[in-house]
Order: sequence, then structure tokens, then C-alpha cells
Amino acid sequence: MYSSSVLTPKEIINNYHNVCDRIRIAAENVDREYNSICLIAVTKTFNADVFTPLIDLGHKHFGENKVQEAENKWIPLLNQYSGIKLHLIGHLQSNKVKKAMELFHCIHAIDSPKRVNEVIKNINNPDNQCREYFIELNMANEEQKSGLKQDKLSELLELIYKNKISGYNGLMCIPPHNEEPSTYFLLLKKLSEKYNLQKLSMGMSSDFEKAIQFGATHVRVGSEIFGKRV
Repeated sequence: MYSSSVLTPKEIINNYHNVCDRIRIAAENVDREYNSICLIAVTKTFNADVFTPLIDLGHKHFGENKVQEAENKWIPLLNQYSGIKLHLIGHLQSNKVKKAMELFHCIHAIDSPKRVNEVIKNINNPDNQCREYFIELNMANEEQKSGLKQDKLSELLELIYKNKISGYNGLMCIPPHNEEPSTYFLLLKKLSEKYNLQKLSMGMSSDFEKAIQFGATHVRVGSEIFGKRV
């Protein structure tokens, strides 16, 4: 149903250690602590046997793009392994918010008042696992991408604070594919400082080291660890 990797488990483990080393070096270069950066291993579309070697190593943070896929793949693993933290890093539909809050420990894709209101509606659900929410910004106003426009951030935060919802403490972005990402990482950092938001979800396989230079607290890395899908 899902994809395998072109890599062997040993190669995946070696890649994982290499990415961790690169995070450590990038952090040291800007006088940051390695442990201040959360590596989210992005497992979207991969079969479970591709990433279970990392679980066996002790890695805890994993990212998925779709609620239904995560539900199918991870519920058996969550029953088998303790301490796993799932991050929703793909677009979240309003009709999936309730299920996402029950399955994911962190949602990186809050991008509209509608999504915030769905969280409010379900916030007292005793089955909720979610404790952290990031507001996703569409930094370049790309039509094909989800995400809140920058000029709407203040308004969305007012809604959140008015309803006294805890856990909204970060911003997330995906820079345009063919542009220098540093410009957008710096802007996201400045917005986080302006609104006193402590966490930044930015940086993927191609640019996570640059993101760390600009303050990323969460980096989302898939292909650099797991290789290409087959």
C-alpha cells in the first residue's frame, strides 16, 4: 500500500546518524545546544518497515502528511512502542481536526480561523493527544500552497488568545522551492520574536542546516534519512 526505500536498514541508520551529526555541527556553529533542536523524521508514504529501525534506535519524533495514512500506519506501532511523538506536517482539513488531535502530539498546520475554531470545538475531548500547535504561514503567498498570509497572523493570534487556548507557541513555513530559503527563515524568526512565539518549525532535507542558523527548533527531514521511494 505504501512505498519502500531504495536503501537498506543499515544505510538508513547511517543516514540518520549523519543527519544528527550535521544538526549538532550546525547548532554549534551558532552557539546553540544540540538538544534544543527536534529532528522530525518524515515517514509519509513509507512502509513501517522502512522507519522501525529508527524506533528501535530510540528515535521518538516522526512526521506524517495525512491523518488517514498516519492512522493506518501508526496505531499498531503506538500500541507496540512507548514514547512516540507524532507530528502532523501536511495540510489539515477541518473535518479531520478531531481525529488529528486524537492521534498527533503536535500539529504544524494551523492556517485559518476555521481550523482554530475546530480545535476549540474539540479541545475538551478526553482522547486528545495534541499539546502543541504551530501556525503555518504561506510566506510568499503561493497560490498552490496552504498556509496563512502574514498580514493575517495578528488577527489569528487574537482569536487564539481570546479563547485562552494553550499550546499555540510556534510558527511553521515551507519556503518557495526555487528561492533562497534563508530570506524566509529570517522573516519567520523575526515574526516569532515580534509575537513572542518560542518555536520555529522550518527546514527540510535540503536546507535544515540553514534553518538551524536562523533559530529552527524543529526540522523536518525525510529523504536525507530514508532515501528515495520505490
